[in-house]
Amino acid sequence: MQPLILNALDQSPITNGMQPAEAIHETIALAQHCERLGMKRFWVAEHHNTAAFAGSAPEVLLAHLAAKTEHIHIGSGGIMISHYSPLKIAEQFQVLSALAPNRLDLGIGRAAGADPRTAAALQAGPRAWPPEAFPQQLDMIRQFLDDAQGRSGDSGGFPLDHPYQGIRAQPTQAPMARLWVLGSGGDSALYAAHFGLPYVYADFIGGLEGRASIALYREHFVPSAHEPRPVVAFAATALAAPSVEEAHRLAAPIKLWSVRQRSGQTSPIPSFAEAEAHQYSEQESQMLAQTRDRMIIGTGETVIAACHDIATHFFVDEFFLVTITPDAAARAQSYSLIMRANEAWAQTARSA
Repeated sequence: MQPLILNALDQSPITNGMQPAEAIHETIALAQHCERLGMKRFWVAEHHNTAAFAGSAPEVLLAHLAAKTEHIHIGSGGIMISHYSPLKIAEQFQVLSALAPNRLDLGIGRAAGADPRTAAALQAGPRAWPPEAFPQQLDMIRQFLDDAQGRSGDSGGFPLDHPYQGIRAQPTQAPMARLWVLGSGGDSALYAAHFGLPYVYADFIGGLEGRASIALYREHFVPSAHEPRPVVAFAATALAAPSVEEAHRLAAPIKLWSVRQRSGQTSPIPSFAEAEAHQYSEQESQMLAQTRDRMIIGTGETVIAACHDIATHFFVDEFFLVTITPDAAARAQSYSLIMRANEAWAQTARSA
């Protein structure tokens, strides 16, 4: 039996009292650590005008990660395309693919990753792409990337009579980034299925109520030149420590932050002292219970057992693990413990 395919999704979290620039450097160190562990992918997120996450420009961060890593696949989780031109996204990832050949993943998201006022400030023109334009934007990105590989007409790229035919996303012939669609509900799942692209279900956002989108994706999947069969990745908040008690102590700040976010409060990730001192109201306790449903917390073995249950039930191909705690060393240790437990599980299964 092979180990589960485990990946990291990092948001460059900012802890209360931390300089936000430190969070970017922690992300770089974590990517190198995950590469040493043998993880397959390391993705970085896009958030704007938030006190909690420093990762506002994944395409820039990926260029640095390309130089600081050697073989791990690096990618966006994801690019929020409502803010950008499809051609510009294609150009950025063609350049990145030239810098890190055959290692680039282009994860695309529909959300703004920002509040409405900030989303408006991100626009170069008078209006943003509306959410209903997502499938057209996604298709144009795919077509520009296909075109950069020399495809056109029926083989991919733009139709011969398309007004964008002949516009090149340079550098052409760089290995094409693998396209993924991110989502936490049915719409994104259907778009991924329609275009025959891999789907990443964000369980840490959608939770139990959104998991039906995975079945929707599989049911409606149309094979494409990109993927002959459905590919499902499951993104979940996960944190491991040597003991269950220690894992829950390390997770206390992200639990408190999640409750505050659900209450409409914005803040950096609380410190351990702040989380320990907080007294939850009855309403907050109810939100905390809902938050815990979206987290896998325990030992490395606990996390891997939960992932196996999910993989069996939803036929998951890969996992993206989001690990947030104020202690950078504990974040790195969490991934180490999970990867070690993953290999031990596979060895036990092979010898059974």
